[in-house]
Amino acid sequence: MVTVTRDPDRYRVLPGEGYDGVVQVLAEGFYGSGTLLYGGRAVLTSAHVLEGTNNVSVRMDTPDGRINLPASHYVLHPLYETNGVNNDLALVWLTDPAPVTAERSALYRHSDELGNVITLVGYGLTGDGATGYIESGTNAPTKHLAENRFDTTGEGLKAAFGRSINWDPLAGSQLIIDFDNGSSANDALGVLMGLDNTGRGAAEGMIAPGDSGGPAFIGNKVAGITTYSASLSRNGQTPDVNDQLDSSFGEIAGFQRVSHYQQWIDQSLRQMDTNAPTRSEDVVTSIQEGNSGTQLVYFLLEFNGVRSDPGQWLSVDYDTRDGTANAGEDYLAVADTLILYPGENQATIAVEVIGDMTPEPDETFYLDVFNPVGGSFGVGVAQLTAVRTILDDDGWLG
Repeated sequence: MVTVTRDPDRYRVLPGEGYDGVVQVLAEGFYGSGTLLYGGRAVLTSAHVLEGTNNVSVRMDTPDGRINLPASHYVLHPLYETNGVNNDLALVWLTDPAPVTAERSALYRHSDELGNVITLVGYGLTGDGATGYIESGTNAPTKHLAENRFDTTGEGLKAAFGRSINWDPLAGSQLIIDFDNGSSANDALGVLMGLDNTGRGAAEGMIAPGDSGGPAFIGNKVAGITTYSASLSRNGQTPDVNDQLDSSFGEIAGFQRVSHYQQWIDQSLRQMDTNAPTRSEDVVTSIQEGNSGTQLVYFLLEFNGVRSDPGQWLSVDYDTRDGTANAGEDYLAVADTLILYPGENQATIAVEVIGDMTPEPDETFYLDVFNPVGGSFGVGVAQLTAVRTILDDDGWLG
């Protein structure tokens, strides 16, 4: 990840500093970046990182060292265009759950991304914005972060440039940033589109080779997936500080807009989770904790009403809550929005239960479901709550 500073170590991310769920995605000699999602069993990345490959794995830097997890399989977005611009998303499934220390991410589901400050995290090449990235040579890729801001959309860029750019962003599907150095002369989207903003100072950063598939976070939710960069000019105006496509000041970058693709992501994850219950009588309300790793316990949400419009999305927000079990020690907390898409009347929420070998009593935690949109829980009911029990299997005597 290129940053303004000439000291890349200032923005290096070490294990245990909060981004262990941002990973390297390895594909037959090439690599990109990716984000571990809730559930700890799937990674979101770019399709162009994986296109045409068979041997895929995920590398994680954890407090216990670097580990490699093989992928059981992956899927590309069915409408992915091989030029790597539109629908450039993929999901990778791990053969084993990720370590508990690796942070899981939820999707950013709102459509208000423009103007938001973002955090870019990835394994891309580093360097200086004045001179661009430095080829890695024999150095192993390392994880870095930087800040930026979503300034416009892909269709906004196309409307401004027309035939001057040779790609056609799918409407609503892309978010665009530029790489600022505090000077209006190198404010690409200011110079070229009148979207004046001179950046985030020393924290400002840009994507570079190796960042493909990596996340742009708004808060702690993944809002964009790194796709491409470009050096643009218009009417003789060239904001790129050195007129080379090398992640230098004055360039722009495009991201797949996660909120636009949430239906494909959610439904792909549901389709591949063959252990999730589909009937209320199959729901298990207690689970053995296991000795290590994580096990999944499920909550089933069903809609029994009638949609006013067949194309309507129904949603609820949900959040786990401690009982006698403690989040981070006994289970991994989740907080997100569950959406039932057209044609769906049920879906599950999975929570990871953490295995250990410590004798302890059986413990409980709760899932609160609230804020229904498109339906209701019944007259006067604002929240539903369910409980799950974690069964000790380490010889506790009560």
